[in-house]
Amino acid sequence: MSEKPHPLSLSIFKDITEIVDSLGVAAYVVGGYVRDYYLCRPSTDIDVVVVGSGIEVAKALGRKLHTKVSVFKTFGTAMLHDRDGREIEFVGARRESYSPDSRKPAVEEGSIEDDQLRRDFTINALAWSLNAENYGELLDSFGGMADLENQIIRTPTDPDVTFSDDPLRMIRGVRFATQLGFDLAPETFDAIARNKDRITIVSKERIATELHKIVASPRPSIGFELLHLTGLLPYIFPELDALRGVEVRCGKAHKDNFVHTLKVLDNVAQKSDNLWLRWAALLHDIAKPRTKAFDARIGWSFHGHEVVGSKMIPEIFRKLRLPLNEKMKYVRKLVFLHLRPIILSEDEVTDSAVRRLLFEAGDDVEDLMTLCEADITSGIDSKVQRYLRNFALVRVKMKEIEEKDRVRNFQPPITGEIIMQTYGIEPCSIVGEIKAVIKDAILDGEIPNDYDAAFALMEKVAAEKGLIRKQ
Repeated sequence: MSEKPHPLSLSIFKDITEIVDSLGVAAYVVGGYVRDYYLCRPSTDIDVVVVGSGIEVAKALGRKLHTKVSVFKTFGTAMLHDRDGREIEFVGARRESYSPDSRKPAVEEGSIEDDQLRRDFTINALAWSLNAENYGELLDSFGGMADLENQIIRTPTDPDVTFSDDPLRMIRGVRFATQLGFDLAPETFDAIARNKDRITIVSKERIATELHKIVASPRPSIGFELLHLTGLLPYIFPELDALRGVEVRCGKAHKDNFVHTLKVLDNVAQKSDNLWLRWAALLHDIAKPRTKAFDARIGWSFHGHEVVGSKMIPEIFRKLRLPLNEKMKYVRKLVFLHLRPIILSEDEVTDSAVRRLLFEAGDDVEDLMTLCEADITSGIDSKVQRYLRNFALVRVKMKEIEEKDRVRNFQPPITGEIIMQTYGIEPCSIVGEIKAVIKDAILDGEIPNDYDAAFALMEKVAAEKGLIRKQ
């Protein structure tokens, strides 16, 4: 842990000290801001616990900074932004008790130790005093510094109580282990496994937030492997859990698609911070359990899993409370297309096939290629290198055709309106048929991507269908 200036040298903390000392209350910076300082991680959100009214301190600071204070009386919290844009949340120190069927606790005033005790993990229970008499003093009531040094995720109190009270903390523990590269303490791991069914009372939205953070981690596979090992995965993501395992028939086995998927996810994570590209990696083979078939002559197959998988995406997004917008459409498209570059790399790379890939992938073609290259997880190095060399040829061909034919995201030069106006017809199937012929002719390289060539082909097809130009 490197030496650096103590963050309590910031002027905002001096301002808080003046206020809490004048009010005669104790205050502490607690949680992630303290933890991340010792881990040398950037952190801007600051949590301040006041042994008294956190709202009163926040309002006084707001007056001093001439800034708006957002007050949440129901939760006893208040929030504001300082001059440098940092978000500071104030709360009164409290103790909590829970009923078995809810994550919402009964709250009463408590000491700073009570407040630390209700924290999820020891590394998040570290606190710095903000009072002048012991300014900057570290309060570590539950061994959080030792757990930081030993890279351990551990609860401040009985983990069974911690996880039963607030089951979201089980996924948070997995998430912190994934983000930080820490280990779950044995008693923490075992308690998650014992309490895994309690996760069912947690909202899908809160779970989705933690899943996003796992997916965005340096090695997201750690998190999903831990979710599997603790038994949480079937409760929160059964479709992913269904990928696990290897079946053998007649001496022929398929690979473990769960292991493969996590490897692909890690491969993408090494190349891109794009959250939704990572989700596409996690979901690219999601339909393999539904499409698995065995033939004694050829072994196992998963024909059409890209098509079935793309159709599963909207329902998975709904169940996980992921956004049903352009992000979902992006993931669905990449799942649908993820075999296309691989097929191209195995066969002779034709201009026509590349044009169609560019047309269908559009501006996401580079992300698609990143996913496909990550999908090469064979243990045979020569096979991996052969695929990568072929992918390089596909990329060269894509660049050449894009520069020459401009087919990425292209719209055929002849629109439905032009067809209807030219032949004086109403919307009908023939209009779509003529447009499809023109589009296919351009993608197959039969005509150039320009208006005159497309118009001439329109006239030829229209004549074959008995259409006469409007005079």
